[in-house]
This record gives sequence, C-alpha cells and structure tokens, in this order.
Amino acid sequence: MTPSTDDVAPLVAQSADSADLHATVPALLLELQTQLGAVSATATMATERGRRPFRPPPDWGGRLGVLAYGIYLLADQSGVDLGAEIRAVAAATARNAAAAAQRDQTGWPFTSA
Repeated sequence: MTPSTDDVAPLVAQSADSADLHATVPALLLELQTQLGAVSATATMATERGRRPFRPPPDWGGRLGVLAYGIYLLADQSGVDLGAEIRAVAAATARNAAAAAQRDQTGWPFTSA
C-alpha cells in the first residue's frame, strides 16, 4: 500500500532526526538541485540523449524517491505542510482543467460570430 502524503511527512521528519540531516534551506535547495540533476542524467542516458523513447530504467524509482525525500525534508525544515499544499495544487489543477474545458466548448480562444 502506498503511503499518503500525510504518512510520508512524519516518516521523513523522523528519519531526518535520527540521521541528523538538518540543514539550512539554501543547503537543502542545493542538494535538491543535485538530485534533480541525477534524475535528469538518468533520463538522458536512458534515451541516449533524446534519440530513443523514454523507458524508466531500473534505478528510476530510487532516484525519484531520493528527490521526493529531499522535497519533504525541505518542507519539514521550512515549516510547510506539504500534504496540504499538494492537495491545494491538485484542487486548483482540477478547477483550471474544468474551466479550460468549458472555454473550449465555447470556442476559446476564438469566439464564433
């Protein structure tokens, strides 16, 4: 069973406490850039620099997990309820999609005369 965002945040906070992974926000952002670079490098290698379709390689999930852990750690260190923020973004995305679908039905971006 996949844990919810409400389950993940305390898990990250507890493991970060036990591993003494506390750092400043700027230091965590630099680490996240490194992790995002690793994910990008993995995709670049898997596609032979864009020449082949992307197929997730065996280490893809692990790389995404490390990146996600870092994002949760950043949220924890800066006092952000990431679960609440994710839910807000998901709701806004759904509202925007519904509004876009409604505009498309009325001829957006071109209006009929």
